[in-house]
Amino acid sequence: MEQELTKNALFEAQIDGFTSQGEGVCRLGGRAVFVAHALPGEVWRVRIVKVTKTAVWGRGEQLLAPSPLRREPSCPVFGRCGGCSALHMDYSLELRFKLDRVNDALRRIGGLQLRAERIVPAPSREGYRNKAVYNFAPGPVCGFYRSRSHDVVETARCLLQPPAFDAAAQALLDWMMRTGVPAFDERTGKGAIRRLFLRKTSAHFAACIESARPVPPEAVSALRAACPDLTGVLECRNGKPGNVVLNGPIRTLWGLDTVEETLCGARLTLSPLAFFQVNTAQAQRLYAIAGNYAQPAGKTVLDLYCGAGSIGLAVARDAARLIGSDIVADAVANARRNAAANGVANAEYICGDAADVAARLAQAGLRPDVIITDPPRKGMDEAVLSAIVSMGPERLVYVSCDPATLARDLKRLAELGYAPRHATAVDMFPGTHHIETCVLLSKLSSPAAEG
Repeated sequence: MEQELTKNALFEAQIDGFTSQGEGVCRLGGRAVFVAHALPGEVWRVRIVKVTKTAVWGRGEQLLAPSPLRREPSCPVFGRCGGCSALHMDYSLELRFKLDRVNDALRRIGGLQLRAERIVPAPSREGYRNKAVYNFAPGPVCGFYRSRSHDVVETARCLLQPPAFDAAAQALLDWMMRTGVPAFDERTGKGAIRRLFLRKTSAHFAACIESARPVPPEAVSALRAACPDLTGVLECRNGKPGNVVLNGPIRTLWGLDTVEETLCGARLTLSPLAFFQVNTAQAQRLYAIAGNYAQPAGKTVLDLYCGAGSIGLAVARDAARLIGSDIVADAVANARRNAAANGVANAEYICGDAADVAARLAQAGLRPDVIITDPPRKGMDEAVLSAIVSMGPERLVYVSCDPATLARDLKRLAELGYAPRHATAVDMFPGTHHIETCVLLSKLSSPAAEG
């Protein structure tokens, strides 16, 4: 007779799979039980901690038989900070988990035969991020949010960031402690410093202090003293409730208000709010795959969710015409400036919601040969999908950071007449459960577009 799954019940169980978040899964009492930081093939003594109608969670209390692919996490706050979920895996297992995650979503959510053919590994698992957001909380403390919460886990060194990011965050924290300037309290709406947004490229290093109060010059001096390679310090004034990053007016306190980077041969200028992939080395590989799928030579290309224009500019030199759109005005301004700076005369950019822009272009009779789309994590809604299909491109290249919404959208596109032909996963976020995927779709009636 099977033991009932109740809170605090103790079981011995073998882990046989992963969740999409990288948690281990075992089966007890006929149900799936999720166990954080457990690996397939391991045997654990598991204590049940939560039982609902839809899910069961357990806590691994004793590892009885470890996996040969288990590694000791090098981060002292692993398991408390919500930023990383794969540091306890050998990299070969992390890559396999991520590729399986993509293919499981394509099969289970999308109902598709398509499989990602490969995953492109990252050259490094550490120090790869070019952007970070450090959160501040009363204490004051500085670090990153605990998983599924807004509790700040104090973090002196994050291995995913370059050391200069930690130095900047520590300098701001030290200044707050010396001067008594308080961190913002989300519960009361009182206090000052909320976050430190950092972006570093091969040539520039910008810091943006998000605060409910004006940032004094002494804070800028503290950052500059700790980080001599800083090229700009900005302020975002934000005393609003909620957790939207940089949700307020931005002004320059010192130096430059943008950074520059070279990607796929194009020199890009980026403002604080402009989207840019966080892993520059892997972005080069991802955009090369997207360009190969697009085959833009002599074609009209529509680049939806274009950000600062990075993907579009990577293919613009071969294309006959490039049209980009994004809802962020600063990003569109960056894209226009980037096109001009790189001598790309065949590009034009529109600021607006993707659904509205796509619908207007379709009504105006635009018939692009290729559409490239790189939407946010939530994917694309029905209005965007319908507008894309109404323009009848031969090829559609979909870049996604979320396998679940990707699979959902691919299923709908297949129903609308666009078959997914090829997919490649790119490990943009080593150490975490996140994964980037690039998919080529073409008209079901156009097998010539499969290659």
